[in-house]
Amino acid sequence: MNLDDKRLYESMENILRADFACDPASAEPRELYNALSKAVMSAFYHEWKNGRDAQKKRCAYFSAEFLMGRSIFANLLNLGYYDAAKRVLALVGKDLNDFEEVEDAALGNGGLGRLAACYLESAATMGIPLDGYGIRYRYGLFRQTFVDGYQHEEGDDWLKWGDPWSVRCDRDAVIVEFADQKVKAVPYDMPVFGYRNGVVNNLRLWSSEPVQEFDFTAFNDMKGDRTALENFNATKICDVLYPNDNTMMGKILRLRQQYFLVSASLQDVVRKYKAQGKKWKDLDKSYCFQLNDTHPVIAIPELLRLLRKEGMDFEEAFAVCAKVFNFTNHTIMAEALEKWDALALSDLLPEVYEEIVACQHRLESEGLDPDKYYIIRDNVIHMANLAIYVSAKVNGVAEIHTNILKRDVFKNWYELYPKKFVNVTNGITPRRWLLLNNPALAALIDSKIGTQWHTDLSLLAGLKPFIGEILPDFKRIKGENKAKLAAYIREHEGVEIPPEFIFDVQVKRLHEYKRQMLNALSILYFYFGVKEGSIKDFPPTAFIFGAKAAPGYYNAKAIIKFINEIAKLVNSDPEASKVMRVVFVQNYNVSYAEKIVCAADVSEQISMAGMEASGTGNMKFMLNGTVTLGTLDGANVEICEEAGIENNYIFGATVEKAEAIKRFYCPREIVEQDPALKRAVETLVDGTFSDETGMLEKLHESLLSGHEPDRYLVCFDFRSYIETKERLLRSFGTDEYYEKCLLNLCAAGKFSADRSVMDYARHIWKIK
Repeated sequence: MNLDDKRLYESMENILRADFACDPASAEPRELYNALSKAVMSAFYHEWKNGRDAQKKRCAYFSAEFLMGRSIFANLLNLGYYDAAKRVLALVGKDLNDFEEVEDAALGNGGLGRLAACYLESAATMGIPLDGYGIRYRYGLFRQTFVDGYQHEEGDDWLKWGDPWSVRCDRDAVIVEFADQKVKAVPYDMPVFGYRNGVVNNLRLWSSEPVQEFDFTAFNDMKGDRTALENFNATKICDVLYPNDNTMMGKILRLRQQYFLVSASLQDVVRKYKAQGKKWKDLDKSYCFQLNDTHPVIAIPELLRLLRKEGMDFEEAFAVCAKVFNFTNHTIMAEALEKWDALALSDLLPEVYEEIVACQHRLESEGLDPDKYYIIRDNVIHMANLAIYVSAKVNGVAEIHTNILKRDVFKNWYELYPKKFVNVTNGITPRRWLLLNNPALAALIDSKIGTQWHTDLSLLAGLKPFIGEILPDFKRIKGENKAKLAAYIREHEGVEIPPEFIFDVQVKRLHEYKRQMLNALSILYFYFGVKEGSIKDFPPTAFIFGAKAAPGYYNAKAIIKFINEIAKLVNSDPEASKVMRVVFVQNYNVSYAEKIVCAADVSEQISMAGMEASGTGNMKFMLNGTVTLGTLDGANVEICEEAGIENNYIFGATVEKAEAIKRFYCPREIVEQDPALKRAVETLVDGTFSDETGMLEKLHESLLSGHEPDRYLVCFDFRSYIETKERLLRSFGTDEYYEKCLLNLCAAGKFSADRSVMDYARHIWKIK
């Protein structure tokens, strides 16, 4: 045993004795996980402390979501302890894979939260002082299961194994005040380790607790139920990520969450800044704040309020805010640009509301057209407008997305403040999404171009001359990854998928604009064609889905039911199942994604053009050597620019064409003219599938006869999608197909989160 292994073993042994009264040989996986994690944490205490105490300018990244996933494997990899941990565990007959059952920290709902997690890791790797601020939800989004094909939600108890990667910091607790209650915000700090560079940044997650946990007098007077209710009202703020906001009570709870996050975080920053004895007008020289979408935009009036309490007048405070805040927009959908009822917000946060009104009055004083430029209108507060008005920079997350913001969504604001608007295309961390999840492929790349690409993904371009040479190994590794995924799906979903099938994958948040519906209808098209003999020699294909639908999103949940019914139909058919399988994996999360992206043959990125801001799943598949089947939407456009449109499979209406089509679009006419499409659509209502809830009928209505039928052009793009998909499937297995896969991998350099955070640091945060 070498010295480092010996120290790690001894540290782990001491922790097991102190915390669990056992030794490594007798410890259970949960106990070993906690001991190993704490041993590694303690080894890097000084680096973490030095990072938090650094005096250079820092960016605080405010986000309602941080989809961190399982920490232990990524942390061990970045710290260079991965192999040591394997060796130490092997000494007592244990294995790192024993920790596969550790719960993901599912504190996010998709790309926005996973992006935030990637940015934290990349910033630490690039040496950029970036600290995350979020909420320590007691339960993640939700644990998803299927009951008779319907989505069923359960509490996601991600803390049941403990949280050894977080440290509670009671000394930094603050009080957050609402008009009707006060709560204590207690921070839990999680270190974010750079890749083998000694840099440790910080993620501070706030937990809501009652100011007075136990009222002894009330208990003695037999009025303990009052205390219990107060405790419940305090803790429920952090119970669940995104409580259902179909009711006013749900909306108010979301507002409480958002204000709780920003008030606690800003109080934390203000305290630290005051301790340095610097002038408030120079705050931007020490801090900047990145608002990750509209959820944390209420930070702007909160900082105005705090600065006013420090003695600044409104204009002085506004000048500071205009330098320190920056706003990232993640959507063009009007319903996703948060708006708050002015009366509700003023009742809950009267002082904050006064600052919003002051911003509105300041905007009005500039003599601009009030129909184009407003923050409050018809008693509704428009948070995106507030963010744009005050922020120093506003960025979209892909070139096409930023252009749509300038040309359409925020056209008036862009005309007023053209220099505010910039683009920063999203990225992913290559450490988790290739080194960790696909070690065999990473080792193959290392053998040809060395290891510098681990922190400079653009160097993957140097792999191009070796494509012919590595093609056989790439096929082998892909096959091994497919076999592992097939075994995992068999164990967890009970569905048998032959590894030699094409793995056609669509995994992402469930939303109508992402068009899982289009994919589902195509499967029915192929199924009926195979059954009737009109489609001959169909390439054996497994259609793999993974997604969660928001609990209150009726149509999204109906699409899940539809796909699960299709899966039951196809998989139980003795003939069709020889060449087709369908599976919707349950509880899709980061850990499931790590297994899927390295095994996929086809990356489905089929949102209606102009709807997906960027996407990051498309980048993960690309990095693992997968071709994209998609529209010219989001980062797909830049993927095609980097890898070549000829090396991907693009279909469907462009942004411009989609906008033109919608003026006269009649989906019923298209369906009537296409018998195959009509047959697939009619399965929603013709009794092919069982549905006691009427969900599928509502889905049929939304396509053909509802308000704004087929809003996302599923029927219009159907034929183009089918033709392109069939061409892709029939090309599978050829050297030309695998060369396209590898050319995508070689061109993935632009889509590193390392590059993204460097762009933010240079062009937005002004951090060296």
